[in-house]
Amino acid sequence: MIKNTHLTNEQETGLRLDKILVQKNPEYSRQQIQSWIKNEYVTVNNIFQKPNYKIKTADKIVWHIPETVERHINPENIPLTILYEDDHIIVINKERGMLVHPTLQQSSGTLVNALMYYSNSLSNINGEERLGIVHRLDKDTSGVMVVAKTNEAHTHLQNQFSNHTVYRKYEAIVLGVVSHNHGIIDAPIGRDKKNRLRMAVTSDGKYAETHFKVLSRFNQHSHLACELITGRTHQIRVHMKYINHPIVGDPIYSRKKSKLLDSQALFAKKLHFNHPATGKLLKFEIDQPTYFASLIKELQIIA
Repeated sequence: MIKNTHLTNEQETGLRLDKILVQKNPEYSRQQIQSWIKNEYVTVNNIFQKPNYKIKTADKIVWHIPETVERHINPENIPLTILYEDDHIIVINKERGMLVHPTLQQSSGTLVNALMYYSNSLSNINGEERLGIVHRLDKDTSGVMVVAKTNEAHTHLQNQFSNHTVYRKYEAIVLGVVSHNHGIIDAPIGRDKKNRLRMAVTSDGKYAETHFKVLSRFNQHSHLACELITGRTHQIRVHMKYINHPIVGDPIYSRKKSKLLDSQALFAKKLHFNHPATGKLLKFEIDQPTYFASLIKELQIIA
């Protein structure tokens, strides 16, 4: 990444942050620059701000320009588990181990590759690399996802996620015996200042809230239901680490490697939202994946 710095002057006072960056980076579009800000590649006085932040005199703006690679994403015949489909949306049960969209490190084998093969109708608001993608699940998190087939559906669904009106319930198995039967974790999440590949609870992070309930307890583990009020990157994983109960098998946020599971014990169980065309409330729920149910049986035996 290329690091840039700018100290604002009196003439720039009152201008929007994204407008200043457009002036400083004329070779990039406003949309690209807004994505830098939203993905926390930009700080003002060491704090992440929104694109509409009003500049003050002597603000120190630091921005990192992410590397871009021109490439074509190819459709791939990868099986998908379709829970529901109509002219507007597709609801799927994403498998564990599948990336949602291509990255600099991986351009094939993702959900987007599979969707491109499966359907000729996908929203393109977020570009070719994220066709149809309204929200994400981590690579090793399986479960329910909704995909947009039209830009109108995409915008409608995106607004529901932004307004926190989508109901999302997960199940997780965490290290340690959680003492409270239920709880609320209200702790802001932002980029880890020591490692940009990680997220962390930070004082200048974005509002993040997770509700949890203990479903069962074992000798050294707990089985939780987690409801997302917000949807920050790695939110449940970060919040569980924050309360000293990291998710079993989490390769980033748990220091203790699990002998019971080769990846994180977390899946998206329920997803409720209003249909983008009819407004009807849709509810989707899946059973525990085989790997998750097997882990619970092993923990019951150990107990």
